[in-house]
Amino acid sequence: MKRLLLGFAVLCAAALVYGTDVPAPAGGHEGQLSPDGPGYTQWLEERSMLHQAQALAQRYSGNSAQWQRPYGVPQPRAASARASVWFTAYPASIIAAAPGASVLSTLADERLWSAFQAIGIQGVHTGPMKRSGGIDGLAYTPSVDGNFDRISFDIDPAFGTEEQYKSLVQTARTHGAIVIGDVIPGHTGKGADFRLAERAYRDYPGIYHMVHIEPADWGLLPPVPAGHDSVNLSPAIVDALQAKGYIVGMLSSKIFYQPGVKDSDWSATDIVRGVDGVSRRWVYLHYFKQGQPTLNWLDPSFAAQRLVIGDAIHELSVLGDGMVRLDANGLLGIERDPRTGHVWSEGHPLSNTSNQLIGDMVRKLGGFTFQELALAFDNVHEAKNGGADLSYDFVTRPGYEHALLTGDAQFLRLIFQLMRQYDIDPAGLIHALQNHDELTMGLGHFVAHGSEVFPLHGGQMTGKQLRDTVQSEMYTRLLEPNAPYNLKFGDGVASTTATIITATLGIKDITKLTPADVGKIKRLHLLLAFYNAFQPGVFALSGWDLVGALTLPAAVVKDRLADGDTRWINRGAYDLIGSNPKATRSAAGLPVAVALYGPLPKQLKRQDSFASQLARMLKVRADLHLYAAQLTEVPAVQAKGLLVLVHALPDSPDLEVTAINFAPAPVDETVAITGAPQNSNAADVLDPKAPPLAINAGGNLRLSLKGFEGRALRIKRPATHESQ
Repeated sequence: MKRLLLGFAVLCAAALVYGTDVPAPAGGHEGQLSPDGPGYTQWLEERSMLHQAQALAQRYSGNSAQWQRPYGVPQPRAASARASVWFTAYPASIIAAAPGASVLSTLADERLWSAFQAIGIQGVHTGPMKRSGGIDGLAYTPSVDGNFDRISFDIDPAFGTEEQYKSLVQTARTHGAIVIGDVIPGHTGKGADFRLAERAYRDYPGIYHMVHIEPADWGLLPPVPAGHDSVNLSPAIVDALQAKGYIVGMLSSKIFYQPGVKDSDWSATDIVRGVDGVSRRWVYLHYFKQGQPTLNWLDPSFAAQRLVIGDAIHELSVLGDGMVRLDANGLLGIERDPRTGHVWSEGHPLSNTSNQLIGDMVRKLGGFTFQELALAFDNVHEAKNGGADLSYDFVTRPGYEHALLTGDAQFLRLIFQLMRQYDIDPAGLIHALQNHDELTMGLGHFVAHGSEVFPLHGGQMTGKQLRDTVQSEMYTRLLEPNAPYNLKFGDGVASTTATIITATLGIKDITKLTPADVGKIKRLHLLLAFYNAFQPGVFALSGWDLVGALTLPAAVVKDRLADGDTRWINRGAYDLIGSNPKATRSAAGLPVAVALYGPLPKQLKRQDSFASQLARMLKVRADLHLYAAQLTEVPAVQAKGLLVLVHALPDSPDLEVTAINFAPAPVDETVAITGAPQNSNAADVLDPKAPPLAINAGGNLRLSLKGFEGRALRIKRPATHESQ
């Protein structure tokens, strides 16, 4: 704690010496400007992120604030100790506390924070809050991907102001919590930086993976449709450009592919006149949507690094965040093998190098980072040596959802065995329920190890066969005709936690749920919360989880689904406070989702509500310091739906046993617990009135669990056992 306070004091001192805000663009000249006239380049530069980053860098270069902390190695346990329970917001889905109130003032509302503190939430991840979208002439254009196409360090006016963001940070600190922001190392929107790059201004083209095409080859490029600033390229055109040596060629990722909308990861600009008077057409890479040009992390200008590091500094030193997410950070390097023609982008070592740079800088300045990457387990293992401090738990997430859907935890148990094989510490993971994305089922490890053999369903399967089997079993249960309210997205499924549960229960029509149905949904929802919370690391949940949101009918967001992005059905608006009951849409225009549990203040008045039961669960987790525990064993079991995890508690010789039955049928089984004292007992920490369970002379524990039940047990051990 002393070190954290010292670090905060150093940052404050630096802020006092160097100021806190980036220079504001000069205003009042827009009426005299035109995109083709004098002064427009300056207007763009003043609004560019690279310009803002340069100003921030000057404030820290040569400053002692850089040399107060170790930074070269990720610090997952220090990160989770700072905040081990998170609320993950999605700004576009938040219903304001009152008509006309901003998203940021709502997130800072004392009523909300009283509820957060009662539940045990220690960190709020805001989601992307900065201005996003693009610039067309002198006008700002809207985001094309939920504010994941950043174009400025300024707070998006649709969400509030910078002062309101800082007020949120202060409110969080008052309640012993932190605010967690975002940096997006993979791409930007088409804002001032991209417009300057198109004009070949200074080193702005070095920010992006973009190549100017010689006029003699413009015949290869299709015309840009009226009303657009670029055109997506067909695979045939991409191949032709690759053959001429312009680009690396077609990629295998195929994110957001939609015939006629996105047929490749490459697009061409229209003819743009540069600041040097030369007209150019550019071809640029975009792994995601056409409005999200990819950054070039190995350009001689190092412009992308400067921009992204500046954004991270702004999050920490100007806004006051304690941690930042590195979003879209797994595709930062790309090259083509001239012998095979294979394009290497996923798992490229430049991504590791780049993430190391960002993580190091953030740790240098007293913050932490986390990433959301569905990687093979060997890559997850490598990442712990450098880069982000924490990683989203894409390791076990498909496994526990599969266990619930099928009533069979064998695949989940295999995942834990592989985690131990690859030395993946659960304490370095963020174990989450729903987030803004789909339920990700890419199962990247089994793609990378497609020919390796794994045990499943009583036999042996190759990685490819296992992936196909698990995906098929999940798709069958999660999609129509069994669950028509969920939609496929990429290799995953657009769904909420509640609609994964309704699919598990065999409910096909979610418009006719009875009180008994809601009770069953809540029970399974708490079971999934228990699984994620009762292991080391960070536990995270969303607003959709807290209110029990269902998916939106596709028809009410059909315009947003037009480009194939079905995730909008799992992003319905939610009202956490309940003070604006007449609202039917969020400020961003998302319709209100059906909320099975209701707003938090009302829930916390009822002992049997989702929020109240969750609060009791998290109180026990905090008392045990389970976030800092060490996974010591995943005992072998016989029951299909049973998972048992054994943890050594910190600063204590005791063990904690997390036992979960993912199946609807009850389980009665004796399990050997290594290290359990003979003829001792195990106390139920969630139900102190329950009789303790006996551990026999062989160190065996008899577990009796109802269908869809979890129990947390503490085994006392003599002080001679070393604490972890």
